[in-house]
Amino acid sequence: MKTIPGRLLPLISGLLLLLSSSVFACTSIIVTGSASKTGCPMISYSCDGEFFPRLNLFPAADHKPGEVRQIFNWYGKDYSISQVPHTYRVVGLMNEHQLAIGESTFDGRPELENRSGMLDYFSLMYIALERAKTAREAIGVITSLVEEYGYGSTGESFSIADKEEAWIMEMIGPGEGGKGAIWVAIRIPDGYISAHANMSRIHGFPLNDPENCIFSPNVISFAIEKGYYDPASGKPFSFSDAYNPPTEEQVRYSARRVWSIFRRAALSMNISPAYSSSEKGADPYPLYIKPDDKLDVQAVIALHRDHYEGTEFDMTANYASGPFNAADRWRPMKWEVNGQKYAWERPIATQQAAFVFVSEARKDIPDEIGGVFWYGLDNPYTNFFTPFYTSINSLPKSYTVGKLSKYSPESAWWVFNFVANYANLRWSYMIKDIQKVQQDIESFYFGNQAEVEKEAFRLLKENPKEVGQYLTNYCVEQAEANIGKWRELGELLITRYNDGYIQDEKGRPHEIGYPEKWLKHTPPAELERYRLTQERNGEGEL
Repeated sequence: MKTIPGRLLPLISGLLLLLSSSVFACTSIIVTGSASKTGCPMISYSCDGEFFPRLNLFPAADHKPGEVRQIFNWYGKDYSISQVPHTYRVVGLMNEHQLAIGESTFDGRPELENRSGMLDYFSLMYIALERAKTAREAIGVITSLVEEYGYGSTGESFSIADKEEAWIMEMIGPGEGGKGAIWVAIRIPDGYISAHANMSRIHGFPLNDPENCIFSPNVISFAIEKGYYDPASGKPFSFSDAYNPPTEEQVRYSARRVWSIFRRAALSMNISPAYSSSEKGADPYPLYIKPDDKLDVQAVIALHRDHYEGTEFDMTANYASGPFNAADRWRPMKWEVNGQKYAWERPIATQQAAFVFVSEARKDIPDEIGGVFWYGLDNPYTNFFTPFYTSINSLPKSYTVGKLSKYSPESAWWVFNFVANYANLRWSYMIKDIQKVQQDIESFYFGNQAEVEKEAFRLLKENPKEVGQYLTNYCVEQAEANIGKWRELGELLITRYNDGYIQDEKGRPHEIGYPEKWLKHTPPAELERYRLTQERNGEGEL
C-alpha cells in the first residue's frame, strides 16, 4: 500500500489549521497563450492564510495492481482510493508535463457542504497533477474522482493550465450525504486573461459548446430543485447567482481584487470600481478581458504586488496607514466603532500570504526544461520569486523546514516573514531597501534564465540524464544563496532602523521623526497636549 500522509502531512496539518480558523483567501490569475509573451499559458496562485507552507516534490512512480493511495482530508478523516499504474513528478503545484493548478475558495451556499465527501479540493489538485498531462485531462480526473468518491469542500474556483490551454472550473458540493458535485469548466479564449479571488466568477455559459465549456449534467436542474433558480423568471441561468449569491461584504472583499488586476492589465478599458463598491446597477466584472500588452512572468508577479496604489482605495495613502504609509491591516477585517460597522480593504498582496507561485509552461521547449514553477513565500510585496524547473529531483532545505509556532532562521518562510513584519515599523523607508534586494535577485534570475537553459539544452542533446541534476543544482544553490542574502537584509534593517533612528551609510544615527503630513492629521486637541509652554506664551522656543 502506498500512503500519502508521510508526504503531505506537514502541508495538510497546516491547511487544517487554516480551515479551523475559517480563513480562505486566495487570488489566482489566468493568462492564455496569445496573451503571454512566451505564447504559452501561465497561471498564478496566492495561497493566503495563517499556516506554515512547505514546498513539496513528489517523484514520478510506478504502482502495482491493487495498490491504493491514502487521502487525509480537511475533516481529519483518512481514506484510500485506487491508485493508477503511473503517477507523474509534481513540484509544488506543477507537474513534469507543465500542467499547473491553482484555486480560490468562494464557500457558496453552506447547506451544500458535504463533510462525508472523501476528497477536498487540495487533494483533488494534487491527484490531478499526479495523473493528468493536460488541463482537459485534469478536469476529467477531478470530476470523475468526485463522482466516485464524493466532494468534501465548499465552493471552489480552479485555475488549470497546460502548454496549450487555460481553464477556469468552479465546483460546489451537493449537500451532506449527496453524490458527486455540481460544476462547470470554461476555457478562457486565447488572447485573454482571467482572475478569481474568493468569489464565483462564472455567470452564464454555453450549453452546446463542449470544445470550450463542459459541465455536470445536473448544474441547472439541481439549482431548480433547490430553489436557487426559477426558469419562469425569464433570466438566463447564472452559476454564480445560483450557487454563490453575492453579498456586499464578499463583493468588496473579492471583486475589488479582480477589478485591480483587470484595470492594471488593461488601462485602456478604464474599468470602473463601481461593482466592487456595490454601487446600484453596476454589472459584475467579465470573466475575462483582453490585456493591453502581452504579459510575462514578471508582469504577473507585479500584478500580485498590489495594495491599490494610486487609486481611491490606496492602502498606503490614508490615516490608517500610519505615519510611514504601511500597507498591512491587522485582522479582523471587520470592526465596529460606536455601533457602526466597518471593514478594511483586502489587497492582493497580503501579509497573510503563505506562498505564491506563477507557472511558466512553454510548448516549444522540451518538458525537462520548459516547465518553470516560480515560487515565493510569504507576502509577495516583500519577497522574491525563485525558479524551480519541474525536472528537478530535490529541493532547498530552507523551503522544506520550519513550523508556525517557532521562529527559525533556517526556514525560508520565517526569513521572509521577519523582513516583512519588521518593515511595518518604518514602511516608507524600509520598503526601498527591500525592493532593492528584491530587484537585484529577480533581475539575476530572469537575466540568467536564457544562459541556464542554453546549458540545459546542450546536456539534453549530449547526455539527457544529466539535465535534471544540472537544473536541480542550479535551483537549489541559487535559492539557498538568495535566502542568505535575505537574512542579511533582515540584519541590515535591524541595524539601520534602530531605536527610532535611521543610520546613514557611515553608521551615524539620524533623528528623522514623523512626516509633517501625518502630524497635520492629528486631532487639534491631541496636538495641544504637546505644544511647548513658551510657544503658548509667545516666548519662542524652549
